[in-house]
Order: sequence, then structure tokens, then C-alpha cells
Amino acid sequence: MDWSSAYQERVPVLKKVAEEIQVLLEDLFRGMPRIDRISTRVKAVHRFAEKANRVDPLSRGLKYKYPLDEIQDQVGARIVVFYRSDVEPVAERILAEIRQVEDRKIEQPDPERFGYEARHFVCFIPHDIYVNYEPPIDFFELQVSTLFQHAWAEANHDLGYKPQGELTYDDRRQIAWAAAQAWGADLIFDELWNRREDTS
Repeated sequence: MDWSSAYQERVPVLKKVAEEIQVLLEDLFRGMPRIDRISTRVKAVHRFAEKANRVDPLSRGLKYKYPLDEIQDQVGARIVVFYRSDVEPVAERILAEIRQVEDRKIEQPDPERFGYEARHFVCFIPHDIYVNYEPPIDFFELQVSTLFQHAWAEANHDLGYKPQGELTYDDRRQIAWAAAQAWGADLIFDELWNRREDTS
């Protein structure tokens, strides 16, 4: 089914909600050190349609029966911090100030493999924003990542996660190598920063 038209109708109000959430987050984190950026976005129509028609590899049926209700990242927010140890203070403030239905740390479970990492929240749209705009969804997705996690994810998104063609064995090895390098750089910069803090 083509979900594009139905989703396109709600994009204008979702954009207003995203703008208000960005203002709220900027106010909430004003003065907190080592935040590189706070941004929000509305999921692009073609991306929504792709996700809505995604097939579940286990059942081989559609993953979403009611995509307009089930897809939780129609409005997304991202907070990018400098170092790994900056993630937890941001997460604590989110947990204290914004109602959420999901809080999970995404990392590769196999210690010999490297890939996408971030702290993910699925949050209720704040009451005042919900009342003002009456959006057709209740939730937005909020990601907290470091500069290295964010850079790797952005570079890998179309290349590795959503490739335009089949990746070769060597292509996948190169992506895995880049992921390991990003993980190592992230760890080293965090350790260096914390050592400097301890001796200052």
C-alpha cells in the first residue's frame, strides 16, 4: 500500500510539533556543558513509506499493520554531546523532565563487532504542545549520541544501513573497520577528557 498521501497530510502539523520540541529541548539543556547540537526533524515522506512497507524477516509479512499509528519516529529529536561520559547527565535530565515510554541503550551485543550506538528514548509529546497542535501521534523519538557516534551513523546511513546496491564482502569489512575506529576514537577522547578533569 502507498502510505505517502496519508502521511503527507499530517506533515505540516508534525513540523510545528518538531519546532516546539526543539525550543523545549534548547530551554531544558541551556547551560549544560559539552552539548554540540540539538535538532529535530519530521520523517521524510519517502522514508516513512519505505518503513511502512518494511517486511518482517521472521513472519515475512508487513512489519507494521497500522504504520500511521505504530511508527514512533515520525517526529525525531537528537542531542549530540562531545564525549561518552556526557551522555548520562543528558539522559538523567530527560528522565527527570520528559515522560517516556521507552529508554534503551543501543549497542552491538557481540564484543567482536562494531556498529551503530546511541541512547534512545521514545517520549510522550509534552502536554502543552499536544494541546496546542493536536497532532495525530502521541510520541516522538529522542536520540542522544556522541560526536563520533553521530558522525559514523550519518556516514553509514545510506551507505551501509540502506545501500542502493548490494555491498561486497570488502565493502562490509571496510564499514566494520570504520565503525571500530569511531568506537576507539570515542573511547580515547572520553578518557583523555576525564583525565584532564581529574587533574585540574
